[in-house]
Amino acid sequence: MSKVYLVGAGPGDAELITVKGARCIKEADVILYDRLVNKDLLDYAKPGADLIYCGKLPDLHTMQQDTINHFLVKYAKKGKVVTRLKGGDPFVFGRGGEEAEALVKNHVEFEVVPGITSGIAAPAYAGIPVTHREYGGSFALVTGHRKEGEDEKQRWESLAKGIDTLAIYMGVKNLPYICESLVKYGKSKETPAALIQWGTFGEQRTVTGTLETIETVARNEGIQNPSMIIIGEVVKLREKISWFEKTLIEKDSSIISEAL
Repeated sequence: MSKVYLVGAGPGDAELITVKGARCIKEADVILYDRLVNKDLLDYAKPGADLIYCGKLPDLHTMQQDTINHFLVKYAKKGKVVTRLKGGDPFVFGRGGEEAEALVKNHVEFEVVPGITSGIAAPAYAGIPVTHREYGGSFALVTGHRKEGEDEKQRWESLAKGIDTLAIYMGVKNLPYICESLVKYGKSKETPAALIQWGTFGEQRTVTGTLETIETVARNEGIQNPSMIIIGEVVKLREKISWFEKTLIEKDSSIISEAL
């Protein structure tokens, strides 16, 4: 029987896919996958499965959302099992809600398979817990696509004064505005901040600073998307409990030693 699975592929590390998510890949007749999905996960696909790339770059969409919705409905109506494989979690800035609405509108059966979102996993791999009894008892997942406006002023004030840790997605381009707004509406310019590029992938890089300095640090280090921005006192813990990037360095050193 046809069905669409909206599956969270996790933040990048292929081993962070859920057991159920992996099963949905294995059983699918058609897989529509995004740019940030680890391509190793496609190895789970059965022989003959149709693999359709739906990736999006900042300001450049390979496939428009309406087209993706159309394909989900089209293949399901043909009696196919369809897996929509999305980076992170499908309902956290993944447009999974829009796709679910389209499926409901067209009377297509579907199921949501949550995934580990980058807002939690990337900082964890960088040695930054989003909550900590001494440094932060609340956190928010926030989109970095924010513009000036009356409503935005109220939102920035709430974020600046009411939340201990901010995990900001898709915000590298707007980093100057983000930092300026948080300071303007109540956060100290000395608040620690981190940018984590390619979180949980083998290419992961992390830079740290404060709301006053992080823009300069990120620019000097050439940090680009995809990156998570983490703001809050919890960033201080990175120096103590950073673990993943150390393993990458050790692995590289081992490879070099063997080569020599």
